[in-house]
Amino acid sequence: MKIAPSMLACDFTRMGEEVRRITRAGADWVHLDVMDGGFVPNISFGPAVIAALRKETDLPFDVHLMIQQPLFYIPHFAKAGADLITFHVESESPVRETLQAIHKAGCRAGLVLKPGTPAQAVKEYLPDCDLVLIMTVEPGFGGQAFMADMMPKVRAIKSWAPQMTVEVDGGINKETIRLCAESGADVAVAGTSVFRAPDAGKMMEELKAAAQL
Repeated sequence: MKIAPSMLACDFTRMGEEVRRITRAGADWVHLDVMDGGFVPNISFGPAVIAALRKETDLPFDVHLMIQQPLFYIPHFAKAGADLITFHVESESPVRETLQAIHKAGCRAGLVLKPGTPAQAVKEYLPDCDLVLIMTVEPGFGGQAFMADMMPKVRAIKSWAPQMTVEVDGGINKETIRLCAESGADVAVAGTSVFRAPDAGKMMEELKAAAQL
């Protein structure tokens, strides 16, 4: 199980230092939640902040676009340093065209499902995806409780595309990560549990240990 700490849970007054801290602590990816205040009821940060953070680590940048028109912004996030860009199947942009734009920009591409959206919504697009992200909380705010009833989606994606990387995001801790691993998840986004731990490195080690089957 790879661990992708979510910068949404970091200290925004020390973002560069926080990226360096989780890099030293053994993070696999850096998860960057981009919110526009329209698609979800929160606003976070955009390409300029990501470009600034790109200078602080060599870890892959996992950019999760929670925005209404992701297609328009793909070149901007690719230029800022994204390695992987995911966007919501529920967004207003044409799905296949947006996936193609991400690949054309030189990034890996993925789709995201809100809790209320069935796995079937991404099935036809799986051949064009590198990753599917299953939200295990309602997108928009960190610190929410894990939704165990999202695990059938993980299992469905894996049954349709066994080699597909499946990521889970929301309420990840030492208890919930094992359930995610048992369902077939490959990457876990961990925000509050990592950034608020006394020792981020130890927490990530414990998360990975808990995910071992």
